[in-house]
Amino acid sequence: MTQTPEFGRFFLPGPTEVHPDVLEAQARPMIGHRGQAIEDLLGRIQEGLEPVFQTTRPVIVSTSSATGLMEAAVRNAVPPGGKTLSLVNGSFSERFSEIVEMCGRTADVWEVPWGGVHPPGELADRLQRGEYDAVTLSQSETSTGALQDLQAIASVVADDPSALLLVDSVTGIGGVKTMTDEWAIDFILTGSQKALALPPGLAFGVASHAMLDRGRSIADRGWYFDLDQLHDQIQERQTPATPAVSLLYALHYQLSRIAEEGIEGRWARHLAMQERTFHWIDEMGGNGVDLGVLAAEGHRSPTVTCVTIPGGGSPAVVKEMSSRGWVIGDGYGKLKNSTFRIGHMGDHTVEELDELLDELSEVLG
Repeated sequence: MTQTPEFGRFFLPGPTEVHPDVLEAQARPMIGHRGQAIEDLLGRIQEGLEPVFQTTRPVIVSTSSATGLMEAAVRNAVPPGGKTLSLVNGSFSERFSEIVEMCGRTADVWEVPWGGVHPPGELADRLQRGEYDAVTLSQSETSTGALQDLQAIASVVADDPSALLLVDSVTGIGGVKTMTDEWAIDFILTGSQKALALPPGLAFGVASHAMLDRGRSIADRGWYFDLDQLHDQIQERQTPATPAVSLLYALHYQLSRIAEEGIEGRWARHLAMQERTFHWIDEMGGNGVDLGVLAAEGHRSPTVTCVTIPGGGSPAVVKEMSSRGWVIGDGYGKLKNSTFRIGHMGDHTVEELDELLDELSEVLG
């Protein structure tokens, strides 16, 4: 069996490392998923999630991966035969467009080079030229480390009378400053296993009034991912189906830890880890090791950095780090041989990151 790395050595861009106390919080007795006990638990969870999402809206809690809520977004925002403008700049934004097609809708794909982002001005032109039910995008593209200007994009989409904005914020929420209400986002979703530093298995989403109204007009939106039902149930401190109670215990405990740090403090810590990574890349260049950052300058995610190695060979770096007890991410998809990814998110600190970068310096040097 592979030896489990000691805590503080797991820098995969998801699932992220989970603090031992958070893992331990799961080991509580079961409670029924109907009744006062679950309502009290979900009520406390809502109080913790609202500042994380920067919303006063109910935060939907789904026992699923975040991909489940991506499908929910499509089924509730786009009627059969409808069309999205899908902004693609990496593997996961591409997945969003594929979900549109697999749900029997049409995705008009606007793809930019991986590592790039979509100019809001051109988005406005494209929306004026076409009739779209929704715009899909990944705020923080986990495969490339690129960060969309979500505030500007939301402002552009808000001017379109028919398009709803559907946002995959899987490596955004909890690590990237995101103002759900202030930016008037129609639907934003994330998963438990990224910047929130929880075990996989839960997904969270916030739906606007317009999003819920659109969903009610679509008869075949399904049952499990019916956002109207999920929204109504969470307002009653319930879930339509049996939730993952043990994960809810961990979520409640982790939200108390996030509240102690403060969401602004959490955003700042992620930015500090990003800056440390960039500084290290510059240092390596000064020592003759030619590395780069795939994402365009000024559009880089605070939660994950995709590091380029000219000439390739990154799988060997990832393998050697693993042999030393450290976990980083392979390049994803077509970037597999030319990049590796550092997931500096969740509960990691700059000090832990420094230890990782020192080890990487030895491997690369």
